Amino acid sequence: MRRRITAVTAAVLSALALTIAPATAAPRPPDRVPGDQPLPGYTIDNPPLEPLPVNGRPTRVLQGVHEHAAYTIEVPPNWNGQLVMWAHGYRGATRVLTVDPPGFGLRRHLVEQGYAWAASSYYANDYDVQAGVLSTRALASHFAETVGRPSKTFIAGVSMGGHIIARSIEEYPGLYAGALPMCGVLGDHELFDFFLDYQVVAQDLADTGSYPLPPDYVETVVPQIQRRLGLDGLTPTAPEPANGLGRQFRDIVIDRTGGARPGAAAAFAYWKDYLFGLSSSTPGGTLAQDPARIATNVKTVYRPSTPVDVNRTVQRVKPRDPGSRNTARLTQIPAVRGKPSVPVVSLHNLGDLFVPFSMEQRYKEDTARHHRDGLVVQRAIRSIGHCEFSPDEVITAWNDLVRWERDGTRPAGDDVLDRRAVAAPDYGCRFTDPTARSTGTRPLFPAC
Repeated sequence: MRRRITAVTAAVLSALALTIAPATAAPRPPDRVPGDQPLPGYTIDNPPLEPLPVNGRPTRVLQGVHEHAAYTIEVPPNWNGQLVMWAHGYRGATRVLTVDPPGFGLRRHLVEQGYAWAASSYYANDYDVQAGVLSTRALASHFAETVGRPSKTFIAGVSMGGHIIARSIEEYPGLYAGALPMCGVLGDHELFDFFLDYQVVAQDLADTGSYPLPPDYVETVVPQIQRRLGLDGLTPTAPEPANGLGRQFRDIVIDRTGGARPGAAAAFAYWKDYLFGLSSSTPGGTLAQDPARIATNVKTVYRPSTPVDVNRTVQRVKPRDPGSRNTARLTQIPAVRGKPSVPVVSLHNLGDLFVPFSMEQRYKEDTARHHRDGLVVQRAIRSIGHCEFSPDEVITAWNDLVRWERDGTRPAGDDVLDRRAVAAPDYGCRFTDPTARSTGTRPLFPAC
């Protein structure tokens, strides 16, 4: 998921002014299209990947198209017999299929450790988790047929890829040996609930507009909201709204994204304009093109409730597509039940409000409800950007996951549900790379 708003990104959860549309099944690859070609309307951009040298010998890189998805495979000369599947994040509505190698220095680390890796473009873009789950599974089978059957297969990835990972390890128990989701949408539908919250609470406090959103919402209504809530001119280094209504809005957003925590005020100022931008209306389409239709705030409790009793005055919105919201089927935006059967190590940026830290809390609650939380280790990283991790943070998490799977030694993590622990000034210090202190948004946090 990219930081800057585009028309495509804004459309992801924005078709809020439309009438109720029936659930649309994910597009299935037509029989008439050969598997080594993309689906109609899609093209592929997967330029040759230069092999990496490992102990003076090059890796073996294979690229092609399988089951309508582009892929890249890399096998080190000293392959240890194990495989890592890489799940990329949201691509938007583009009809160009692309492949990412593992990021954050992980690609080189994997091949130097002897691991092969494979990454799929998925057969479709938009917010299509089903495509990610199925294409990643198909590529794992293709790897076994073309390279060799791995003794173990891990899965790692970012952002929407985290949603794909969480559902994949439930959809295919026994296939994956361990999982490393990062900045992941582990709270499934509740991500889209939060984007709904942001609009309706802001409107309620500003006494401006209504829901569904008018066509001129971003151009006309949002500036009025910003002025009435005293949000104009807010910056991460000067994050205090000019009036009590703005402070209440900020505090509600902080509460809905993980509660009081270090860097929260700066994070609100950093993300406030972007979140308003996720609101343009678009025509109907598949669920992947219109995720907003599963969003709801019917049972949401907003805190704080002063100076305005928002819980009494806010507009309540039912999901326009309750069937897609409530089904257990693998849909384009499927539920994550919280039933992993393999070790999971998860990283999350503490100030990310695009895929907020609350995703970790929802996943922890879901896994605890199924008595699977012992399989989940979560780590908070003191940064505000989306997927803003250092190579050391990612590689350390990967090494700990592998050791856990191999030896049964559960690594340390952060308590994401204890509100007092999360609010402590040093929360997130334990697993944040101190050598990255001056990079990106990290200077917005007090030094550990």
